[in-house]
Amino acid sequence: MKISSSVFIKSSSNSSECPNENLPEFAFIGRSNVGKSSLINCLTGSKKLAKISARPGKTLLINHFLINNKWYLVDLPGFGYAKRSKKEIKKIENIITDYFYQRKNITLTYVLIDIRLEPQKIDLEFMQWLSNNNIFFKIIFTKSDKLSKNQLDLNPQKYLEKLFKNLRIQPEYFISSSKSKNGKELILNDILSESIN
Repeated sequence: MKISSSVFIKSSSNSSECPNENLPEFAFIGRSNVGKSSLINCLTGSKKLAKISARPGKTLLINHFLINNKWYLVDLPGFGYAKRSKKEIKKIENIITDYFYQRKNITLTYVLIDIRLEPQKIDLEFMQWLSNNNIFFKIIFTKSDKLSKNQLDLNPQKYLEKLFKNLRIQPEYFISSSKSKNGKELILNDILSESIN
């Protein structure tokens, strides 16, 4: 799929403020500093569509980007940033759960995971929550340019083994790099196939 237009529509603090158009939504979510904004910019071919910050946890709202006038790419707040207050953490949890509970046109959720790290408890718990709530998701492993070929094979398997052991699920996954554009076409074609279905 080729992206010919990508436009920031609005930021929302809860699901009721989100756009009213009944278009497919593809939600991108992950821990703070996982490279979400960089991946969004890579996929859309725009260096400035999603704002990239040196400080983790910058995204505190639900951001809607209209792609090709046909579907929304939704940038959700990053979770798991340790330097936030308990009040801020709770606020972000509420934004995320409200979006998934109330939004009716979510076609697919992509959970972003830093491929360099060992399986993180917070990621596994979040995917378990998605699974428990029957929310369809796939995994995008980010920052693949940082690893050797051997590690690229081994690290995703560690996550899949943990997921299968804990949840008895094996979601589809993609390996990506915003820097090398690895995985870009596969992810875009996946969105295209899901939006047609």
